[in-house]
Amino acid sequence: MLTIENLTHRYPAKRKSPARLALDGVSMTLEAGAFFVLTGPNGGGKSTLFRILCGLMYPSSGQVRLKGEDLFSKPELARRTMGVVFQHPALDKHLSILENLSIHAELYGLSKAQFKSRLDASLGWTGLEGRLDERVGGLSGGLQRQVELVKALLHEPEMLLMDEPTTGLDPGRRRAFLKTLQKIQKERNITVMMTSHIFSEAEEADRMAILQEGRLLANDKPDVLRGQLGQEMLVIDAMDPDVVMADEALKGLGVRRFNGQIRVEGADAPALLDGLLSRHRGEIRNLSIKQPTLEDVYIHITGHALDHEHTEEDA
Repeated sequence: MLTIENLTHRYPAKRKSPARLALDGVSMTLEAGAFFVLTGPNGGGKSTLFRILCGLMYPSSGQVRLKGEDLFSKPELARRTMGVVFQHPALDKHLSILENLSIHAELYGLSKAQFKSRLDASLGWTGLEGRLDERVGGLSGGLQRQVELVKALLHEPEMLLMDEPTTGLDPGRRRAFLKTLQKIQKERNITVMMTSHIFSEAEEADRMAILQEGRLLANDKPDVLRGQLGQEMLVIDAMDPDVVMADEALKGLGVRRFNGQIRVEGADAPALLDGLLSRHRGEIRNLSIKQPTLEDVYIHITGHALDHEHTEEDA
């Protein structure tokens, strides 16, 4: 569906800021019908890539092909093939739900019969039935996101581009939105490319990638990426981590120190417990065994976690 080849973009210097490399030779392929999540910290290049893919800007160099055609020379193909949900709402809050959707339908040349049919079909998976005459500005964040999704799907696109679509939603509404999105994606066999700085949102994806400082650090199936860390991880909180890390039993294992904790990857964690506790009980404050997450994969690759303001709890 989509092929990105050596995509590079550099923002020029401005009066108070130097030139900045936002994308550094990014290459990837998105298969038709896949659910793809592009993750990484804010400022890593996700939104720049998104703006390029939906035609809002040209890259400094590189190529993007949509269904085998050059994206930048065939804008009409992109408009017909793609539906777009931006990070910030693209709805007129002073208009009703129906008025917002009607305007979008007219822009795509839908007949009144087509619009009614597609809108009626959408009401089955939204909480909008009976509320079409309400002003968008009076809706909750979750319902506004549903309106955005209905709008993006009205022209029945083959591909859906979404930039941080769960921004501003609490965890419950975020999970509900993603569940709805995944249901629609499977039922309609739509290709979805979604950006997110919340790694857990990629857990159910067919494929996920990590973009940081403009560079693609990983690109694979979520379970393959987690598998690089083994089935279990041992996390040790010690008063003197250096003493515990020097233990002979940890030599040759995937051991790293992170935020004062010792993380042992790819080992038989239960088998290590008794020995470590018998030799370092006075040094160990807390010890746990966990299954690796995608955020653990990010920590494994980069050596650090996302900033606190980017964590799932605060999103």
